[in-house]
Amino acid sequence: MASSRSMQGDRNHTSVDMFILLGLSDEKELQLILFPVFLGIYLVTLIWNLSLIILIKINSILHTPMYFFLSSLSFIDICYSSSISPRMLSDLLQAEKTISFMACAIQYFVAAWMSLAECCLLATMAYDRYVAIGSPLQYSAIIVPGRCWKMIAVAYGTGFLCSFIETVSCFHAYYCGPNIIQHFFCDIPQVISLSCSNPFICQMIVFLVAISVGLGSLLVILLSYGFIAASILKISSVKGSAKAFNTCASHLAAVILYYGTALSVYMHPGSSHSMKHKVLSVFYLIFVPMLNPLIYSLRNKDIKEFLKGVTKRSPLILKKKRHR
Repeated sequence: MASSRSMQGDRNHTSVDMFILLGLSDEKELQLILFPVFLGIYLVTLIWNLSLIILIKINSILHTPMYFFLSSLSFIDICYSSSISPRMLSDLLQAEKTISFMACAIQYFVAAWMSLAECCLLATMAYDRYVAIGSPLQYSAIIVPGRCWKMIAVAYGTGFLCSFIETVSCFHAYYCGPNIIQHFFCDIPQVISLSCSNPFICQMIVFLVAISVGLGSLLVILLSYGFIAASILKISSVKGSAKAFNTCASHLAAVILYYGTALSVYMHPGSSHSMKHKVLSVFYLIFVPMLNPLIYSLRNKDIKEFLKGVTKRSPLILKKKRHR
């Protein structure tokens, strides 16, 4: 929808007020089926991640750097999912899926901020596991609470700054009329393709951010796990090696899940309008935030023992109340 605002030479302002999102499907029957499915996934994502944050907060045994980073990851996943799912759920019930220009920019900004922050946080967690396995005696001296807060601040700050630069450069471009986004959210490749101005600068900024933050974080993770593997090989006992590997198995699974789906989505820009691209995006944006807390809970001995203790104590507490 083009606005009636004047376009006389002012290319600093857009002539598009609204975008139209095509969504996952234009079949009403399928949309009605997808709505309860994605609503359930979103609620599970919120409940699991919030529960993990609360669990880490109330259990003093879990007050360690590893769980501090894990609670931050859960918070990011909540924000990440909430930047996409509510709008997508609303659109599944709408005949015309419109989103204002400003709302589109805000949605992309928040989603990109959380995505980039998660890349940095996964790299931080990989470094934490390297220190824990490679230098266990110095771990408490190296990974101190003050340093943990600084690493978290750097992760959020890097994500915020890079996302802000991307959003300003891309949404400050000139949009003169085409306003149909062939996706269920404001993904930047689809938005840039609608620009009537030269998208080169915006594309270069997005590319440089992806290389520096996305692949840079992946390189840190790969290097950390290279050193972790070398440290594990030096351990003589099989039991010790297995214990060392188990301390980073959950994180490794989360990294493979996150980067595997992300690379599948964004390494084939030519197919960005296909149904396959949308399905992969759903898994990357919707399912991964739900699966992360499950991966860490199922693989983590401390969390499982705490939950077992809670379930055992609950019947005893109920019995005591009844006797009173």
